Amino acid sequence: MKVLKAIVYHGWALIIISAVAITGYVYEWPIAVLSTIIGIVLIIGLVTAVIGAREKELEKGSQKLRQMAGYFYRRFMGDSSLSIFVIIDSLFKADDHKLWEWARACDMSQRVFNTWCSGFTSRLEVDTKTGRFTIYLRSYLNELWLMTNLYYEFVEQFYEIAQKIALPAETLEQYHRFVVEYNSFAEQFRELIGEMKRVAHTEVEPPSVKLAHEVLTIPLAKEK
Repeated sequence: MKVLKAIVYHGWALIIISAVAITGYVYEWPIAVLSTIIGIVLIIGLVTAVIGAREKELEKGSQKLRQMAGYFYRRFMGDSSLSIFVIIDSLFKADDHKLWEWARACDMSQRVFNTWCSGFTSRLEVDTKTGRFTIYLRSYLNELWLMTNLYYEFVEQFYEIAQKIALPAETLEQYHRFVVEYNSFAEQFRELIGEMKRVAHTEVEPPSVKLAHEVLTIPLAKEK
């Protein structure tokens, strides 16, 4: 039954053309009439095929976007060791009161981000179940892009501090692990944005997703 449905769905144009050709031959239709009917069927078939291919690409992109949003939330938010906010919290181990003040200021931002990301993934799951996700695909893509761009500002701030001040070795090791995984995510997000720009004509540009920088400063020695 599935094979029959697939043949009908994908090959309906050929079926109709064959039926028209046989009917035209039996009833001796004029060539001009027969050619016109077959041409119209072919055009409709081609348009339908293009629309079907685009819908498949959109569905594929929607699935990737859902996966990337969930991955970002699990790996770079909350209490994950790869969250930039968790890495910033580790600065309390350094003997620098100015760093403590900055880390405390970031704590409120962490709460806002966690609430935002949690709400985002919840809305995404609901719209996926109700079949509305594809309708709001552009909005979700733009929101995830905005989320990662604002998140990157804290990554950049940490990097600038680490370039000027020697930080605990454990903190830098944790940051280096973050850089590797975050940049892998960013590269995949860039690819997805490129695909969505081609299929859905979205406005976001792939290079706008920035990569995290490695810290080259000498860390503080680990406490024995």
